[in-house]
Amino acid sequence: MARPFSTVRVTLDDTRTRQLRFTVNSPPNTGILIDDIRITPARPQQITSVRVVPLTIPALIGTKASPLAKLKIETTGRLDPIAVTDIRATLGGTTDRSDLLSIEIYNGETLNRFTAGKPVARLNVTKTTNGPFVTSFPASSPHLSEGTNFIWIAGHVARNANIDHRIEVTCNAVTFSNGRTVQLDAAPSIQRMGIALRRSGDDNVHTYRIPGLTTTNDGTLIAVYDVRRRGGGDLPGDIDVGLSRSTDGGRTWNPMKVIMDMGSDPRWRYDGIGDPAVLVDRQTGTIWVAATWSHGNRSWRGSGPGLAPTETGQLMLVRSDDDGRTWSEPINITRQTKRPEWCFLLQGPGKGITMQDGTLVFAAQYQDPPAKNRLPHSTIIYSKDHGKTWQVGTGAFDDTTEAQVVEISPGVLMLNCRYNRQSHRVVMITRDMGASWQPHPTSRKALVEPRACMASLIHVDRELGSRTGRRLLFSNPDSQSGRHHITIKASIDNGTTWPTGRKLLLDEGPGAGYSCMTLIDAQTVGILYEGSQAHMTFQRIRLGDLEIP
Repeated sequence: MARPFSTVRVTLDDTRTRQLRFTVNSPPNTGILIDDIRITPARPQQITSVRVVPLTIPALIGTKASPLAKLKIETTGRLDPIAVTDIRATLGGTTDRSDLLSIEIYNGETLNRFTAGKPVARLNVTKTTNGPFVTSFPASSPHLSEGTNFIWIAGHVARNANIDHRIEVTCNAVTFSNGRTVQLDAAPSIQRMGIALRRSGDDNVHTYRIPGLTTTNDGTLIAVYDVRRRGGGDLPGDIDVGLSRSTDGGRTWNPMKVIMDMGSDPRWRYDGIGDPAVLVDRQTGTIWVAATWSHGNRSWRGSGPGLAPTETGQLMLVRSDDDGRTWSEPINITRQTKRPEWCFLLQGPGKGITMQDGTLVFAAQYQDPPAKNRLPHSTIIYSKDHGKTWQVGTGAFDDTTEAQVVEISPGVLMLNCRYNRQSHRVVMITRDMGASWQPHPTSRKALVEPRACMASLIHVDRELGSRTGRRLLFSNPDSQSGRHHITIKASIDNGTTWPTGRKLLLDEGPGAGYSCMTLIDAQTVGILYEGSQAHMTFQRIRLGDLEIP
């Protein structure tokens, strides 16, 4: 059976041909769709366009072929095909050339799979000068196809590269086998460094998902996430909560540790637990992680009314009192927080906050009873006694789920919610700990999302311990069409406006799209997100790059 979106070329050597017949081997009653057919005389190949395609993708430390720049070459004709022989470029704006071990050239269309084959050329960076470098292609390099061709400049990033550095590639000229050289006048491709904190296959795990990230009172970074051992799907399944810990601002990370594991009995769908959210009690230093336990099929679709593990999903906590080195046994707060008639109650995911009066708050979500069609609502769960007891708010808005919460002024909480009916975020305000809610002026207007996706929201000044200030950061896929273009946006007026000049693209490639941010210090924000090159990508971003004071 023919593959979808295939291209078929037929050479007509017989000038007397008057008809073409297509034979279809597809199953009965399916057929084939021909989008376009063109019959033209064979012509010598010509280069019609050469340009640098803007590219933003993290240069992951230790990666053998991290994309740095992208060229698009358009051709017509197929006779006497042409090949690329040389690419001239510079690394002039690169912070430190020793961060790169080599430059490699690949051809291919897709971002994630262009390195499946061998590179067509390679250049050892350590042997180049500080000026322009020329990458020469071997005589056996592939010819260009008729139509659109993509050439990628990739870098082998050293394992000891500095995460705060950048790699800048400026493409100056391309020479072809027909002797033609095309001069390029394009802006440099600048890639920020990043760390692949978790990749598929690490520790024999199939998939890592659902990032949470926070900074402890001692300055340690705590990252939490789903450890999806057997597959990429959501609960129920063989899922645990994993943790990574960094004591140097995210430059290096300790090996993963599992901090929540509710069992492995296949009769109960491996008692999976996941969708974590992390919170630091700023007054006591205690770190809390919340997650949902599915005893059997007790997750988004299988959970129901009741309070017992055999009836409904369980809201679980673990705590650490030693900066994340060791963790308690799981603490079940389902009976404290869940109304028996609800079908499901779970945390954010992502992260929670400590309010100025010491109240601990996680964003949360619940499902209505079956009689109300299990309609979901974002809300909050909170503790006024440092985690001894917990309470829950009312629903903020219909058909909202994964949310994040910040305190925009003393006692006033902003809840930024995933909305299942529209490609814009719902933003709600409460002044009475979730007993009532009012829409923020920007709700369903200002912040787009790819209908729908988890996002991150943090208050810069609150995270730095200030009682004043109005700086917010928001991150998500800045798209209405798909989970790509992971972007951080900044507001200096408590989310009233989000100027385009305060927006920073991190990763344009497709991924799962979830993200979580934390302030590392007064000048730096850390972000952990599901990117195009790794299941969990970590980057450090200077606040100055977002044009905020």
